[in-house]
Amino acid sequence: MPNTKKQFEVQENESIETCLNRMEQEGYRPVRRLEKPIFKEVSRNGKVDYEPAGRKIIFEGRKID
Repeated sequence: MPNTKKQFEVQENESIETCLNRMEQEGYRPVRRLEKPIFKEVSRNGKVDYEPAGRKIIFEGRKID
């Protein structure tokens, strides 16, 4: 049986622990953590800049045998 992978994103009003519990309930265990930056556009003196506005945390899970 091939190992199936699934990604779980930590939702806006969810703690990391809650996300990990959700993974476990679905039968997955975390094997990798990814963090992706979120940027916002800011206009200054007619120029558009990008500033960090937060981050998205994603866990990659592998099906528990």
